[in-house]
Amino acid sequence: MEEFSRRLVVWLQDQANAAGAVGAVVGISGGVDSATVAALCLRAFPEHTLGVVMPCHSDPIDIEDAYFVARTLGLPVTTVTLDLVYDGLLEALRASGYYADHPIALANLKPRLRMATLYFFANRLNRLVVGTGNRSEIYVGYFTKYGDGGVDVLPLGNLTKRQVRELARYLGVPERIIEKTPSAGLWPGQTDEGELGITYEQLDGYLLGEQVPPEVAARIEALHRASMHKRTLPPVPDFPP
Repeated sequence: MEEFSRRLVVWLQDQANAAGAVGAVVGISGGVDSATVAALCLRAFPEHTLGVVMPCHSDPIDIEDAYFVARTLGLPVTTVTLDLVYDGLLEALRASGYYADHPIALANLKPRLRMATLYFFANRLNRLVVGTGNRSEIYVGYFTKYGDGGVDVLPLGNLTKRQVRELARYLGVPERIIEKTPSAGLWPGQTDEGELGITYEQLDGYLLGEQVPPEVAARIEALHRASMHKRTLPPVPDFPP
């Protein structure tokens, strides 16, 4: 992990240099992925990494964990509370005449508001928005299109969840964060594995070539096919006018 983390740090620096950027902006959720990315960014840009905590009707435990991560890593953070912004958007949507209580549509507003917030700081400070998605989530499309998927770089994109935990331990992420039940915090009681219908152990194993039950493999491939549009640029007609 020492050599791999060193290569990731150099990669982040190269990506910033290529974009003419001077550092990183990272959303801090209180989970292991964002904590690991923050730790990498601090090594790549010790003076130019900003963590952003963005509560949006969030679980207080997640907010507490986000600040705990920042304190432990020595990460400078700012907080932007999005509760009223979210509520105002819902009010405007209700006035449109097309509003309906659709759980996924409502939940996806939160990561999209957060990404707009991160890009404000990135534009303001000339930094990259560094995403926190890992290989497991990317493969099955477990991210919001133009939300947490709408970032500049994904340093954990080649790591399964178990590999992220291994890297997190090497980088000094607190154990309570590493072992925390993964959740996007989209609604009370929501967990990644509950929403996916499979465990990360099964998903990681499948991606790493291990044997998994046939129904698990089928579920993973179904999720992969259904989310293909999230991993590609918008289609453009392949014929001229």
